[in-house]
Amino acid sequence: MDITSAQCPEPLPGRVGHVAGIESLVLDGHRLWFGFDYQSDMVVSPLIEDPRVMAVFASAHLRQTDGEHDAAYWAELVDAAVTLSGLVPDDAHRQFETARLRTELPEPGSHLLYLFDAVAGWDESRSLPAEVREAYDRLGFDEDDVNDCVDHCLEAIRAGAAGADEWTVVRFHLSAAVPGFPGNWAALFGPMGERVATGG
Repeated sequence: MDITSAQCPEPLPGRVGHVAGIESLVLDGHRLWFGFDYQSDMVVSPLIEDPRVMAVFASAHLRQTDGEHDAAYWAELVDAAVTLSGLVPDDAHRQFETARLRTELPEPGSHLLYLFDAVAGWDESRSLPAEVREAYDRLGFDEDDVNDCVDHCLEAIRAGAAGADEWTVVRFHLSAAVPGFPGNWAALFGPMGERVATGG
């Protein structure tokens, strides 16, 4: 059956017409594809399970540096994204299991956190609540040092050396943001948010 653009999911809000490539990940044994703007470090599509739908979505909503391309062109990039990635050195870094996401905290500096940032754009988020700002201050971080502060807090938590401030920062960034994630990305990050919300 031919796939039409009308059968494709909607683009993520405000992320239409990007110059982007195709990336993929595996969640619970299922390969999922998405568009990625490498220049902006930004995810620009929902997770898409059908490679044919990904190709048609890309032809309708994504661009290459030389402009628009048809679905056949994009289908080749979708196929290539099974084994090749511009974000990670090998496929093991982009395989995730819901059960582990619900029981294990993400590793500082991991591909999972990189994707979280690329979907949420957390360093462009709303102003921090007072308790989170105060935790940043006590931990010695500025409010715009989100990635460094979250990595620091996760390292402390995983080492068993975290206090209330570390958990306050991690809960705010990795749990509170998840319900507002665009598209269907909460399928990946929802379980991680559950783990963070119940920790400490």
